[in-house]
Amino acid sequence: MVMGRMVYNFTSQARLLGIKAWRFTLYFVLLDILAFIIQAGGASIASGNDKSKRIILLGLHVYMGGVGFQEFFVLIFAYIAFRFSQQIKQENPSRLSQALILLYAEYAVLVLITVRIVFRLVEYSSGLDSTIPNHEAYQYVFDTLPMFLALVVFNVVHPGRVMPGKESDFPGRKERKNYFRAGSPGDSSDLLPTIQPAGPASMPEEIAFQPKRQDPTPSYGCAQ
Repeated sequence: MVMGRMVYNFTSQARLLGIKAWRFTLYFVLLDILAFIIQAGGASIASGNDKSKRIILLGLHVYMGGVGFQEFFVLIFAYIAFRFSQQIKQENPSRLSQALILLYAEYAVLVLITVRIVFRLVEYSSGLDSTIPNHEAYQYVFDTLPMFLALVVFNVVHPGRVMPGKESDFPGRKERKNYFRAGSPGDSSDLLPTIQPAGPASMPEEIAFQPKRQDPTPSYGCAQ
């Protein structure tokens, strides 16, 4: 969700790698659900007292495959974040410093998520002989703590401080649909947010945005 809003607010066409900004959340949520289903399927296969060792190991391998699948998506996301930074450097270098504040926070969260995923892979890498599940300390340090720190990072570098106000929100689905039905151009440039960096003396750098318009009702260029 944060990456999609960054693409929407910081790129000139609200697109990255040919994908519209508001599609990023949908795609990654679907991929995450897919990884969760695989993990749940593996856990279901391995659960039960009447299962043979071969079936339990099969379930563990399916579960670990789902976890590895999740890490694959994290790497894809890291690549998208890198391409985003490259695109901002080319299109609008003046806003790069503001985008990097939140982008670095996302990189930190990706590292924390990766620590958790690697731990979950190592946890059952020895199969049924693993002793890691028997020690709660490992769970707290390598599973719970990284997710807690990820929450702290996004509270310290809150996306709402970097992209404040209604002007930074996606146009609604109905608004986008009406816009394209009206026979508007194929690109989405008229749906872009009308925000720009404010002067250095007007507000802190990390929240240096303000609407171009004074009208309190946001408009994204849709046909009336």
